[in-house]
Amino acid sequence: MATNTGTLYLCATPIGNLEDMTFRAVRILQEVDVIAAEDTRNSIKILKHFDIHTPMTSYHEYNKIEKGRSLIGRLLSGQSVALITDAGTPGISDPGEELVHMCLDANIPVTSLPGACALINALIISGLPTRRFCFEAFLPTDKKERRQILQYLREETRTIVLYEAPHRLKKTLQELCEALGDRKVALCRELTKKHETMLSMTLTEALAYYEQQEPRGEYVLVLEGRSRSSIEKEQQKVYEEMSIEAHMRLYEAQGVNRKEAMKQVAKDRGVSKREIYQALLME
Repeated sequence: MATNTGTLYLCATPIGNLEDMTFRAVRILQEVDVIAAEDTRNSIKILKHFDIHTPMTSYHEYNKIEKGRSLIGRLLSGQSVALITDAGTPGISDPGEELVHMCLDANIPVTSLPGACALINALIISGLPTRRFCFEAFLPTDKKERRQILQYLREETRTIVLYEAPHRLKKTLQELCEALGDRKVALCRELTKKHETMLSMTLTEALAYYEQQEPRGEYVLVLEGRSRSSIEKEQQKVYEEMSIEAHMRLYEAQGVNRKEAMKQVAKDRGVSKREIYQALLME
């Protein structure tokens, strides 16, 4: 690791409730040489509230390469930098990810200060399984890429977490319902704020609800993953539509000997090995 370099601190900030700011985050923001903020106009409110007078500089999607190089230079000279986003944890669905890569490439130490994170907050109040989940942030706007991602999500067995803006919510719910089928969904909005809400329903129920109610606030959608039983049923249907000999060839093409292939075919189709043997004699 390079010597005499500064440290990049990834400081989580509140996503709505200022009381969620940690003591450590306030101290670090007071001690660093500069704060890199996604939107300085927004961040100045937090700094004033906590009586933080550290100089700020902007770091956002449209200047992340040029400003990133500048910040790397400051860090290499020994200055410490705190990175904050508009709300929540830097590096999650924002340009902070790029700055972390640049620091690691330059052997600059990076550490994170835990705090508010909308996806985690929504996940743990959703009532859906939390042991296995995937995060897709905002679905891509490019139509081809969007269709591709939705197709991937159709097969996803983990709980799915997405972000969505209010003006696109109804369209996204419609696309999810068409691509994934009707599933349980938790719609979380205004997390940690006075009017925080979490609606637990199905996608079709959500579509009907928002035909009557105009979406307001930023949303986190937590979707039920595809059940293993539905995958097994779909695969079972494929096997049933396949001839037994074709099913056998499927395994034999993989180098499985005929005896083992018969055993696997019987298991796939939920019948005895003897039934497979008899059926093959008749074909």
